[in-house]
Amino acid sequence: MKSVAEICSDLIRFDTTNPGSGERPAAEYVATLLADAGIEPVVFESAPGRTTVVARIDGDSPDALLVHGHLDVVPADPAEWRMHPFSGEITDGCVYGRGAVDMKGSCAMTLATALDLAARGVRPKRDLVLAFLADEEATGDYGSRHAVTAHRELFDGVTEAISESGGFSVASGGHRVYPIAVGERGTAWMKLTAHGVAGHGSRPPVDNPVATLVHALSRLASHEWPVRLTPSVAALIQSLSEITGRPIDLDRLDEEAARLGPLGSLFKSQIRNSANPTMLDAGYKVNVVPSTAEAHVDGRYMPGTQEEFLETIDTLLGPKITREFVNLEDAPDAPYPSEFFDTLAGALVAEDPLARPVPYVMAGGTDAKSFARIGIKGYGFAPLMLRPDLDYFGMFHGKDERVPVEGLEFGTRVLARLFT
Repeated sequence: MKSVAEICSDLIRFDTTNPGSGERPAAEYVATLLADAGIEPVVFESAPGRTTVVARIDGDSPDALLVHGHLDVVPADPAEWRMHPFSGEITDGCVYGRGAVDMKGSCAMTLATALDLAARGVRPKRDLVLAFLADEEATGDYGSRHAVTAHRELFDGVTEAISESGGFSVASGGHRVYPIAVGERGTAWMKLTAHGVAGHGSRPPVDNPVATLVHALSRLASHEWPVRLTPSVAALIQSLSEITGRPIDLDRLDEEAARLGPLGSLFKSQIRNSANPTMLDAGYKVNVVPSTAEAHVDGRYMPGTQEEFLETIDTLLGPKITREFVNLEDAPDAPYPSEFFDTLAGALVAEDPLARPVPYVMAGGTDAKSFARIGIKGYGFAPLMLRPDLDYFGMFHGKDERVPVEGLEFGTRVLARLFT
């Protein structure tokens, strides 16, 4: 049977860049591994090449746990990497390549654990639904959104789910802090349009949409969003205060995040809303004022703040800018405190006595948003023990992305405890 590192390496070698040719080769690999182990996969496509695999493993209880991950990755420029991003090379104790952390490494841990249970004839304590999804790195239209609408029956009986962006270790003195995500910020990707009067570039402007748009974007980019502490983030900050033995000043959270370094990264992007201009498109010739100008903005908002967030956006943009949503998703959250959170924390502590699990809210978004639509409570829990010198957040969409082999092996042990 293949090791978890070998499975991770194999998955990385499939170039599933999104946008690109799709996830089919990686999905077929996953389906073959499952089928060879006696686990029947369901394979479906939302469009040619946009392939998802779902499998159910019967357990002692039909109250099912969903374990989901995505097979697509963001683009990578080989010229910027030490080694080719789709080599899957295993060296220096790490598996290198695009997706090692986000999130083929996690998919490999799920597969390795499921295959080991099947080989040993061990029945999980509850039904397990394993989903290997397309299109998470875009809107999920070809992946999780399609799955919960066109194949809703595959998730019958599922009450909770685990997936990426939680369960990783952050070194802190004599402890290792493991954030377990109990929510994530909502997503508001927007297209902005300014309309004006076309004319010659040498003439005094009548109504230049480019100028209108850049002024609006400047107001947006320079806006200082107020702190909005949700109960889960407040609980995280309190936990970090107890772990470090020093109170965190709630009136100086930005400074406190800087003081705490890696631990501060767990809350510095999760205490307020944000809106970042990311794309601009205007004009076609240097001496022509165009009639329209467009931009895209990546907006994120804390749970419970969508109305306030959008009102602020409209005020900052002003009346001459129109906006439309490219993608709008609620900010899902999961119960905390809860028995299931304690179960996740217990699995970590059982494998790492120095573990200090804490609640956490993700700055970005995952496929948990789609599964929340059908009532599934999602937790960020892809257990991974990291070396202190590895920047977990820096690995996401970064160059030289890599994951420690020993970290993957740790994750499979934690998942095995959780499943059985």
